Amino acid sequence: QVPLQESGPGLVKPSQTLSLTCTVSGGSITAGYRGWSWVRRPPGRELEWMGVIAYDGSTYISPSLKSRTSISRDTTKNQISLQLRSVTPEDTAVYYCTRSSIATNRYDDWGQGTQVTVSS
Repeated sequence: QVPLQESGPGLVKPSQTLSLTCTVSGGSITAGYRGWSWVRRPPGRELEWMGVIAYDGSTYISPSLKSRTSISRDTTKNQISLQLRSVTPEDTAVYYCTRSSIATNRYDDWGQGTQVTVSS
């Protein structure tokens, strides 16, 4: 088992909601001073940070995605979830779950990433 593993649908239709889950095996999501972020890379484009949920449950979403994006957690399952509503083909990307240190504000672990295609 890898420390971070994304799961969810590989294909979503336009206007629907994308739901992804990150199962964390490398440590508790409630352990102190860690942030758990969703990051995506559209084809041919730069990495885009989407949002974060911290160890205490607080969240912050990228302003450009705030109206469509929710991040939540299930502490009993040690999972982080992403919901991206009203998707369009521009949301096609590889989606990553990441861990960061709040002390250093740097990523220190990544999942493998999961390809999501938005298409009719």
